[in-house]
Amino acid sequence: MKITRVEPILVSIPFEHGAPAPSDGLGAGGKLDILFVRVDTDAGVTGWGEAFGHAAAPVTLAALTRVVAPLATGRDPADIAALMTDLWRRTKGMSRNGPVAFALSGLDIALWDIAGKRAGAPVWRLLGGTGKARVPAYASLLRLGPAHVARVAAAAVERGYRQIKLHEHTAEAVAAARRAIGPSVPLMVDTNCFWTTVEDATAAARQMRAHDPYWLEEPLFPPDDFEALARLRREAGVPIAAGENLGNALDARRMAEAGAVDVIQPSLAKMGGISQVRNAIAEAERRGVRVVLHSPYSGPALVAALHVIAAMPGEVVCEHRYGDLAASPIGGCTAAVDGQLRVPDRPGLGFEVDDAAIERFRIA
Repeated sequence: MKITRVEPILVSIPFEHGAPAPSDGLGAGGKLDILFVRVDTDAGVTGWGEAFGHAAAPVTLAALTRVVAPLATGRDPADIAALMTDLWRRTKGMSRNGPVAFALSGLDIALWDIAGKRAGAPVWRLLGGTGKARVPAYASLLRLGPAHVARVAAAAVERGYRQIKLHEHTAEAVAAARRAIGPSVPLMVDTNCFWTTVEDATAAARQMRAHDPYWLEEPLFPPDDFEALARLRREAGVPIAAGENLGNALDARRMAEAGAVDVIQPSLAKMGGISQVRNAIAEAERRGVRVVLHSPYSGPALVAALHVIAAMPGEVVCEHRYGDLAASPIGGCTAAVDGQLRVPDRPGLGFEVDDAAIERFRIA
């Protein structure tokens, strides 16, 4: 079996989350993007992956078409480890982090989809899972500000989510959300690397502490200053989470060894797909650090996260972007019901692609 085509497909889908659309950043203009990676083979088996897009979409598209597709076309997809190891080595000067790594992530996810389809088994079974039917999801909100965050957080709880994550910077917004959802619902706060000094981040964390944040996520820029994160963790008085900007599993090892975080969050669409995230999970777990995947996606990367979580022991929560797409190109498997996501049990990643939806919302 040979790969005959690697095709990136960027779609932009209208999105409703119960508040005005952001003017910039994720969700700008009331739309969310999904960067699909379609991998065709001469055996008639097609795999679907997802590479990190959003603001990075133009450069990730270029990495897929100009770097990854030429290297992968004509190769045998059956031995995922051998193929991906070779591609990582061939791109070693540009793939330790950034768009080429994002592109390889999408390819890897698609290769696992192909492997499951050929084996007639869901990916979670190939990963050693024993059959979780559902995983709990936490609602990951867009940035809303104090004027809207309380209403949307309360609506998420009404939908059945038992944990909520904000993307806010102020204690005022965190307080508003806490009042809306009550004292017993875990409330995470992702600041997207907002502060540039440990002192500023510590001061803000101490203000938020009265509202019982379950964790403070990505508090510092640059995100790979593990020494600064470790200092913040010691001084802030709240648990620290980070990891979506890690480039590879060795970064996860270094983060864990530095004592930088309480929770490591590797990202399937960034770090190298299922293969590399599994390595990152192993690095973290060997060092006693909890793992919660970064998965605010609406396409194959979210489904891949479900399969990885289904193969992990115990109950592991899955990040889920709160809101409703105008249409899902991969059906209902990305929808949360009563705060839970169903783990697909069909071969591969276990979804059917809606070609009409792809073409309706395709922009590149």
